[in-house]
Amino acid sequence: MENGAPVWKFRGNEGLSAASAITVRGILCQVMANLDAGDGRAVVPLGHGDPSAFPCFRTTPVAEDAVVDAVRSGEFNCYGPTVGILPARRAIADYLSHDLPYKLSPDDVHLTLGCTQAIEAILTVLARPGANILLPKPGFPYYDARAAHSHLETRCFDLLPDKGWEVDLKGVEDLADESTVAMVIINPGNPCGNVFSYQHLKKVAETARKLGIMVIADEVYGHLAFGDAPFVPMGVFGSIAPVLTLGSISKRWIVPGWRLGWLVTNDPNGFLKNTGVPTSLKGFLDISSDPPTFIQGAVPHILEKTNDDFFSKIICILREAADICYEKIQEIPCIVCPNKPDGGMFVMVKLNLSLLEGIKDDMEFCMKLAKEESVIVLPGLAVGMKNWLRITFAIDPSSLKDGLARIKAFYERHAKK
Repeated sequence: MENGAPVWKFRGNEGLSAASAITVRGILCQVMANLDAGDGRAVVPLGHGDPSAFPCFRTTPVAEDAVVDAVRSGEFNCYGPTVGILPARRAIADYLSHDLPYKLSPDDVHLTLGCTQAIEAILTVLARPGANILLPKPGFPYYDARAAHSHLETRCFDLLPDKGWEVDLKGVEDLADESTVAMVIINPGNPCGNVFSYQHLKKVAETARKLGIMVIADEVYGHLAFGDAPFVPMGVFGSIAPVLTLGSISKRWIVPGWRLGWLVTNDPNGFLKNTGVPTSLKGFLDISSDPPTFIQGAVPHILEKTNDDFFSKIICILREAADICYEKIQEIPCIVCPNKPDGGMFVMVKLNLSLLEGIKDDMEFCMKLAKEESVIVLPGLAVGMKNWLRITFAIDPSSLKDGLARIKAFYERHAKK
């Protein structure tokens, strides 16, 4: 007691605040704090990949009806097993096996609360003392945040813009040492909008085998490919090197709020089983939350009954939006797009600050853009590329045109005379 008042011995964990500051949500919150409440125009959200608010991106009625039927059945009001209910795991195994040279088992599938929990699970499993993991730059900052929280060292390899954002495999080999446990690839790319070729993915697998590490394949944007390169799942190469596939229904079905993801072991030769990774994953899930059981109950119907017309419609909208984005960017001198996006929902563009007056970096650009034009764009520092920007084109095409026109007006107002 001090002057009669208790001295409290608890306090918050400052590390959590530091970790959240480097996430997409954390940085977007900083940018959005600059919005002018007096601007009567609608805010144009070019900063994050959630098009579900736009009617043209509404999910299929097949998925909505599946959830309603699961709730009304009364069969899914219970707790589910740690790894997920068997019908859902079997449906996901069958869905993913269509594109693989071998068949997955339900035992290879672990259900998670979206793809973010899948990231948490595998990074926690791999975070033994002294271990390090290789991450792409630019990349998805949640990996950095979770690795920091788990005291897992990160080392970043480059994605090469002049080669369509391919992995710098020489750089991967130079970074790896005896304590390296895994490398992460994101395909289709977030934030770059690239789609890796079959040949390049095979080289990734061969590099991982040479180094004795696993490949963590983040395929949350799987099948959202609309350019010349088709989507090829990394699991195709699971016989070369062990692959852990992370995925969800969030992006392909446009339902990120349903929080249904998976972590799948592509391990036809048993490499992962021999090192105890599946056992450790189950151990993590034993002390974690599960995705809602009624969503799990809807999964078989969603995966088996969604028709190709829905997927084709979404691909057509994304292709049109990517074309608009790429063409309109050419009209804005201060940003340069090295590659037209071929998949996913984003494109990376480089800022030419020498053409702007009174703007020192990407963060200031985004904050002033939010204040003056009510347009939200993610600064590149959030994804490991200072003085670049990540722009999403996954919004209604008319809103996209409006947002890019406002960015052009912002440039013209701040251009050096």
